[in-house]
Parts: sequence; structure tokens; C-alpha cells
Amino acid sequence: MRFGYGTNGFANHRLPEALKVIGELGYDGVALTLDHNHLDPFGPDLRQRTAEVGKLLADSNLAVVIETGGRYVLDPYRKHEPTLLHTNGAAWRIALLERAIEVAADLGAEAVSFWSGILPPDVSPELGWQRLIASCNQLVAYASDRGVQLGLEPEPGMLIDDLAGYLKLQAEVGSETLGLTLDIGHLVCNEPQSPPACITAAAPYLVNVQIDDMRRGVHEHLEFGTGEVDFPPVLQALKDIQYEGLVAVELPRHSHAAPTVARDSIAFLRKAER
Repeated sequence: MRFGYGTNGFANHRLPEALKVIGELGYDGVALTLDHNHLDPFGPDLRQRTAEVGKLLADSNLAVVIETGGRYVLDPYRKHEPTLLHTNGAAWRIALLERAIEVAADLGAEAVSFWSGILPPDVSPELGWQRLIASCNQLVAYASDRGVQLGLEPEPGMLIDDLAGYLKLQAEVGSETLGLTLDIGHLVCNEPQSPPACITAAAPYLVNVQIDDMRRGVHEHLEFGTGEVDFPPVLQALKDIQYEGLVAVELPRHSHAAPTVARDSIAFLRKAER
């Protein structure tokens, strides 16, 4: 099992220092969230800065996936907005995701993870769905041309909030480039099936895994052992489907204690794997 750690859980560290700590703690990779303080996708000289990050990753022998859930990377007032579903501003989200695809191509990243977004109050579900399909088709073409794998993440509260929603979208888009990101905590939070059953059902599409603890019906990323996830069966299910991608810790609200939490997390996961 290849474990990684999300840089959004190291928000108070400079990126070079975060990568160094993650590597020294024994992780195999990072889930790199493009954001103001960690490889700003809208800053100057993006390709040059990306090349510098690539060297840092190589120095620490870290694989990488690209995450695109920066909270205020597009709007200083509205968290995670605009989305692909908005009437005004969706083009900015497309621009962010296209830059993420370019970064992924330059870094040789294993996937670019993204989500649908929350349905705006002035947009009907039917219109939101049409916009999502159109955007995904555009992104699939852009990623395919650059040899980049996409992973759409079902996110509680968003238009695509569960595995069934992803499978419906995949059936309409019909491209292997539109893979699936699964957050293990989300499976406990709002899926009707058990996490191992979800993993088995997701096997043909799974390209990226985030891992954290969580409780049923509560979308709050928790440290391992403080929620309701039973981790040994989850890790065994990933082995059973021969998943080879990163399994990256997703604790975006724990930056205040990042080195300690990261150290405890990999110890927990290695024990659960055994």
C-alpha cells in the first residue's frame, strides 16, 4: 500500500518544508492542493515553479496527485466558488482545472482530482447536470490530449455526492479519462453500502484515494481512530481490487499540528495494514 499525505494539511508550512517532512516521515507521495501558498496556479512563471516542485518531489522520492479543492483560490469571499455549475464564473473553475492538468502533465502526476460543486440556488438540478456534463467533456478532452488522468470525487452536499452519482455521470461522459476519487471517510458519512462494498463497486474506475476517519451523517474529517471507519477491511478491499495508486491522508483542518498528525497517521495506517 502506497500512503501519501495531503499538503492542505500542511497549510502553515512552506511547500518545500512540507514535502521534506512528509518524505522524512516515510510517506510514498503527496496529494498536492494548488493554492496561494502551495504552487499558486495563477501566480507568475507557473511552469518554472512547477519544475522546482518536481525537483523537490524527486529529492524526497515522492509520487504526486494534484488536488484542486483550495478554499479561496478563485474568490476571496466565497469558499470553493465559483464551481462548474455557476452561471457566472464557471470559466474560472475550468481555467483552474486546466492549469491543474498542465501541472500534472509537467510533474507526471498520477491523477488530477476535482469535484462537481454545490448546486447554486438559482440553478435547477437539470441545468446543473447539463453544465457538469459539458464541463467534464471539455476537461476530458483537455486531459486526454496531455496524457493526464482525471478523478472526480463525490463530495457530501455537492451535485455529485455519492458513488451512484459518479457512475451516472461516467455513463453519460463515457471516457476512461474521467476516473474516480474516493474519500474513505465519505463512504461512512453518506453511502448506503459499506466502505469495502463501495471500493469493490468502484474498482474499474478508481484512480485516487483519500483517507480519513468520519462519522455517519457528519462531514467532518477526523484523525484516525476518532470516528467510525473500520480501516483494516478498507485497506484489505483496496488490496483485493489490486489498487496501486496513492492512498493519501486528507486532514485539511489539522495544519496547526501537521508534523505530529502526519507521524501518528502513518503509524496508524501501517498498523491497520498489518
